[in-house]
Amino acid sequence: MAKKLLKGNFIYTLFAIIVGFAVGAIAMGVAGYNPLEAYGSLFGVVFDTTKTMSYSFIEYATPYILTGLSVAFSFKTGIFNIGAEGQYVMGSVAAMLVGAFVPAPAVVLIPLCILASVAVGVLWGGLVGYLKVRFGSHEVLCMIMFNWIAYYLSNFLVLADGINVGGGKTWSHSIQDAAKITITDWFPKNAVSSRTHFGIVIAILCVIAIYYIINRTTLGYRLKAVGYNRSAAEYAGINANRCVIVSLAISGALASLAGGLQVMGVTYKVTQFAAQESYGFNGITVALIGATNPIGTLIAGWFFGAMKYAGTRMKLLDGTRVPKEIVDIIMGCIVFFIAISNLFRAFVMNRGKKGGKA
Repeated sequence: MAKKLLKGNFIYTLFAIIVGFAVGAIAMGVAGYNPLEAYGSLFGVVFDTTKTMSYSFIEYATPYILTGLSVAFSFKTGIFNIGAEGQYVMGSVAAMLVGAFVPAPAVVLIPLCILASVAVGVLWGGLVGYLKVRFGSHEVLCMIMFNWIAYYLSNFLVLADGINVGGGKTWSHSIQDAAKITITDWFPKNAVSSRTHFGIVIAILCVIAIYYIINRTTLGYRLKAVGYNRSAAEYAGINANRCVIVSLAISGALASLAGGLQVMGVTYKVTQFAAQESYGFNGITVALIGATNPIGTLIAGWFFGAMKYAGTRMKLLDGTRVPKEIVDIIMGCIVFFIAISNLFRAFVMNRGKKGGKA
């Protein structure tokens, strides 16, 4: 049991989280803040009321769960989906266009917005896969370029006549009420945030579906086989090129769905970007913390969402006045120690072997 635990990822992820918070405490101490008070306030604000928990685990966490799941899924095929940022943007644009300009009742419009987001994600991710297998293009470089294409295309559309709200504003028309997925009215007044939506349910269903695909289907077996050893997979008769395209298409769909749900449940419109929002890039962090496991990604997404919400509240907490950047320091340290966890694993396993010989 102990050897299995040491070979797995959980113990090293937990160690990385502990070290991350320890480094954060040192940074606060050096800057003249009380780490115990700051951390007490930080976790206190997350679990203070049902309203703050809805901010942390629904409004903030939902996009990170889906973008993290997107990155984690592509990892299974040995592909690093650094394009989740652009896929997220395209999903939000697709949901905005359908939600704002297609006249339909909620029972039709909400599924249409979701399908539009998923479809553009399949296209945006699958196209990179096609370029890779057809022309040998490097997927990372293609995805970086696609991120910028999505960024500027979104800004172009947001400012276009008919889509822009007008009056010199820098945002699009809002989606119709029929396209909104907020469920605040389902709860007592002030029990949850004003942007609580059922996108979290969709995110959890996606986690379950991806877990099933990876571990219980032939497709999942093929994707993992290609990820472990492409040459061996091809020798066994698996079409590796098709697996790459399918993997990136599904991965793109998940990231785009995150953008669509964010528009339908939180922002209701798309605003001109001054800089990339980094939902897709933060999905890489979530995937690493979750050890690229769907269930682990769900938990990591909740954790990351809570930390992000707490970070926005740091300077508002009585008596702390700790800069919100401390959260970024903590998360950066966690990712760093997860990235080098194989060194710790090798060290621990070698020590165990030497101890066994002795």
